[in-house]
Formats: sequence, C-alpha cells, structure tokens
Amino acid sequence: MDFDYTDDQEQLRDAVRRWVDKGYGFERRMGIARAGGFSKEAWGELAELGLTALTISPDAGGMGFGPVESMVVMEELGRGLVLEPFAAVALVATDLLQQGHAPSAALWLQGIAEGKERVVLAHQERAARYRLNHVTTRAENVGGNWVISGAKSVVPAGAHAGAFIVPARVGGADDDAQGIALFLVSRGEAGVTLRGYSTQDGACAAELKLDKAAGIELIGPADGHAALERAQDIGIAAACAEAVGAMDKLVAITVEYMNTRKQFGVPISSFQALRHRIADVKMQLELARSMSFFATLKLGAPAAERRRALSQAKVQLGQSMRFVGQQAIQLHGGIGVTMEYAAGHYFKRLTMLEMSFGDTMHHLGEVSARMQDTAGVFA
Repeated sequence: MDFDYTDDQEQLRDAVRRWVDKGYGFERRMGIARAGGFSKEAWGELAELGLTALTISPDAGGMGFGPVESMVVMEELGRGLVLEPFAAVALVATDLLQQGHAPSAALWLQGIAEGKERVVLAHQERAARYRLNHVTTRAENVGGNWVISGAKSVVPAGAHAGAFIVPARVGGADDDAQGIALFLVSRGEAGVTLRGYSTQDGACAAELKLDKAAGIELIGPADGHAALERAQDIGIAAACAEAVGAMDKLVAITVEYMNTRKQFGVPISSFQALRHRIADVKMQLELARSMSFFATLKLGAPAAERRRALSQAKVQLGQSMRFVGQQAIQLHGGIGVTMEYAAGHYFKRLTMLEMSFGDTMHHLGEVSARMQDTAGVFA
C-alpha cells in the first residue's frame, strides 16, 4: 500500500504549516485564549486558505477534498494548538449538512465555505457517558412545525455558532437507538439559551438549553442514529490527527529542551536513562501516527467495520497521548507546567482530546463489545 502523499496534499500541508508558523504563534494563541478562546480574525484567515470549504462538495462552493486531506490539515492545526473549532464546523457539521434534506442546509454550507457562518453539532447530554443513543431532548410536531426542548452540554464554540445540529427524540425511550432525528436550530430562535465558558485547554464551549425552540428536520429518525455515529467517527479521526500533530510538536520541544538544559556541565540529552525515555515517547508517537492513518482510511468502510476501527484508534491514541504528555512534562521538570511555556499547553490539549468523542475507557468497552473473534479456547 502506498502511504506517500500526493503533490496536492503536500502543498496543502505546506500552506497550513506556513500559516501556523507565521500567523498563529504561541503569543497570539495565548492572547486568543485570554480573550475567550475564539478569534473571528483567525477564522477568517482559515477561510482565506480555503480550509472552511475543504470537504464541502464543489456544487456547494467547496473544494471537495476527502478524509486524507482532512487528516493532513488537522495534524498541522494540532502542531499549532489552533483554538478555532475547525473540525467541529468544517468536518463534522458539514458532513451532516451534506447528508441532510433540509432546504436551508445548502445556505449554511455556502456560509461555512465562505467563512461567514459556523454550524456545530450539539449532541452531548448529562448522564449520557458518551452514549449516542442516550437522548432525552424531545422534538414535537406542532401544527406541521417542529419544536424542541432539552439541554446539550459542552457544545464546541457554541457561543460563536450561528446554528446547531441537535439530535432530538421523536419516539421511543431515552436509550433507544431508534427514534432519534437531527434538527437544525438557529441561534436566534426564541427559546434558545446559551451559556459560554472557557475550557481547560484555552478553547471555548457552551451549554445549550432549548425551550420549545423551532427546528428544521435535517435527518429523519430512520437515519438519525447512523448519521450521528458517522459524525462521531469523523470527529474521532480528526481528533486522532490533531493529537498526532500536537504530540509531534511536543516531542520536538522536549528534545530541544533536553539538548540545551545542562546538569553536571553536560546536556541532559546525554544521559542514557533520559535517552531511553525519549525513545519510548517516540515509539508511542509512531504507534499513534499509524493508528491515525488507520482511522482515516477506515472512514469509508461499512458501518460496523468503521465503528470498531475508530474505537480501536481512539484507544491507542488515548494511551499515547497520556504517555507522551506525562513524559514530556516530567522531562521538562517544573518549567513544563508554567503558563508562559508551551509544553504544558500541549499536555492540556492532549488531555481534552483524550476525552473528546469518548474517552479511552469508553472506547475500550466499544472495542470489546464489537469483537467477533474468539481466542480459540472459548470457541
């Protein structure tokens, strides 16, 4: 199998890397974090690069790229710890909008492609524990119009979104996979309440409350749960790629520090014990990189195969993120956790990514539940 990138993919990587290096330095990122975790100017710059239109079909004004190009972009954004919700808007939400049948979906897609609009998936609920089938938000058809009531938590950049894709139950019990439809809810509708806040890594999220808010059906209950699973898998693949980029940069920062920090008159990189530790870190990074490739390439597989593969990737990435982050901080010592130094911020972002779209323990359970093979002795 050929794992080399095409010329177009390499050019895309170079363009994003140049912007991250020159336009999104650590000082600018810290300023954005202090200002609330989102910058309209930075989002506009992403749009100027064409990134907000990356996966949108050319018919809707997009570039029509696929999962591999998305992985390339996410790795570079991960290296720069970019706070803006690129994956949430340009990868996850756009996939759902392109699957949907709502007349307004095309307008939202055009707005996203132009960098003028932001739509995010608002699916997490209290007590769900990452289960997509646990939906207590309800949708009722009143006089031919849908009204939605419920609450969603940790909505990415929710205070800066113009609309939300909201899973709501039109039938069945709270934990049924059937009866879940996806609705478009505009921020300006009556009954929509938002409470924004900063997250641990410097980005931002919001709590969304809906009290008989008007919604437009995007995907019906026959396909709602399956569409939500696919959206989560796209988010997992994006998180894996971002984590690889962040770990790659964190390892480079750590190696540079080890080559300059001296003890007993010599660089600490000359100590054999520390060289062994950084070798273990590199091994975990490469394991994560290979599983990120695996996750991206499995996005086009049948649903059962795709779901298992993405959970397997998330388990490995979760283990790698924790190991690389902890070791990098320990190799730095006290300076690694200071606000003025970048290493600690990478560790925080890796911690947030480990919990995004299901933490390691959740996906370990998912992998176990989907295992069809036996160990032989139990056949």
